[in-house]
Amino acid sequence: MGSTTVTARRSPRWVVVIAGALLAAAMLFFSTPPGAFAAEAPDEPGADQEATDYYFGGRIEFEGEPVPDVVISVSGNGFEAETVTDEEGRWRLYVPEKETYVITVDEETLPEGVIVDPALLPETMAPVQGTTASFEVEFGLTNTTIINLFLGEGERVTQTLADQVIVRLVNGLNFGLLLALAAMGAALIYGTTGLSNFAHGEMVTWGALAALVLTSFWSLPFWLGIILAIAAGAALGLALDAGLWRPLRRRGLGVVQLMIVSIGLSLALRYSFQFVIGGSTYQLPGASPTPIQFGPISLSYIDLISMAVSIVVILGVAYFLLGTRVGKATRAISDNPQLASASGINVDRVIRIVWVLAGALAALSGILWAYFRPGVRWDMGTQMLLLIFAAITLGGLGTAFGALLGSLIVGIVIEVSTLWIPSDLKYAGALVVLILILLIRPQGLLGRKERLG
Repeated sequence: MGSTTVTARRSPRWVVVIAGALLAAAMLFFSTPPGAFAAEAPDEPGADQEATDYYFGGRIEFEGEPVPDVVISVSGNGFEAETVTDEEGRWRLYVPEKETYVITVDEETLPEGVIVDPALLPETMAPVQGTTASFEVEFGLTNTTIINLFLGEGERVTQTLADQVIVRLVNGLNFGLLLALAAMGAALIYGTTGLSNFAHGEMVTWGALAALVLTSFWSLPFWLGIILAIAAGAALGLALDAGLWRPLRRRGLGVVQLMIVSIGLSLALRYSFQFVIGGSTYQLPGASPTPIQFGPISLSYIDLISMAVSIVVILGVAYFLLGTRVGKATRAISDNPQLASASGINVDRVIRIVWVLAGALAALSGILWAYFRPGVRWDMGTQMLLLIFAAITLGGLGTAFGALLGSLIVGIVIEVSTLWIPSDLKYAGALVVLILILLIRPQGLLGRKERLG
């Protein structure tokens, strides 16, 4: 009897608990998910779109008058949309989240004899490489970005397929050269220590941030700021080896443990950069808004300087490896560190020099990458890290010259592939080429076959 009484008293509590759980589950199931689009369209231009909290907008004018019926599109992060300017030249494009997007003006919808004139663009805007009316834009601190475009007179240039291939080959060569600077340094680190350094992307970011602080924030002369930024990259490499990697090597940590440490170091550095400069994109001084024409090829003087500097530095690294005693010792350690140590080579000293060199090369690559993107962001090196590893693997692990060859292939494939695939997928094209080549030659293009077991 007592047992029956206890059960009767407890039953209502369990009924309430179960009913509450069912009610909560129903509310969760039928509620609108976070970030869902608003049901009603806005009254402003772009009323054919689904409204979100984030949008780009502005006005298009020619000689002080609005330009209606111009088609403008946005793409990026798997999202695409387009709209048409109204009678006042106004437009608005909604996007699902605050990310970087590409805004494109369809010049075929502009009046005859009117073009998007780069000379009339705001100083912070420049056309995407290889285009005349596409711009990479992002959000600032607010949820909206206003872009007012002032058109100019000129002849609209249409490129043939051959011209487009040539333009993208040159852009790919430019990108491949600056990628090679970072990849060669990472390859030397791997060759001498066996470490796959996941923090190498942050070493690239460090160079760009140092240049930004020295030239823009502290207003040092441009040439002096760049030199000091490269020196700061070398100092970071020295500090990382002296303060972290050499003590860990002496403790006998394996390559897997060191790799995990590098992943943690990458995260710590990356979010430290974000804490210091925030999530905005900053421009380095000296960018040229007006490109220089070489037939169908449009290059700024920064592009020309970037390629020239990359070639000179790469030749300098080649001379260091082939023509100096330290360079020959570096190659000896890459081939057989135990034999090199037994031959009297100071392995720790050579590794220290390699870290300093890799830090300087990564810093220079970050500075050039900031002009190529364009802009300096706290996570810019992370975007390059996978491509660095792809170039090293493609060329052959541990060889600097293989990293150079792999970088050129990756850079050219990335840029040329945009002729046939969306720009959002261009990095995937480079990785597909990597997989295909490794299926044919697993050791990489310049790597050597090794017998296991």
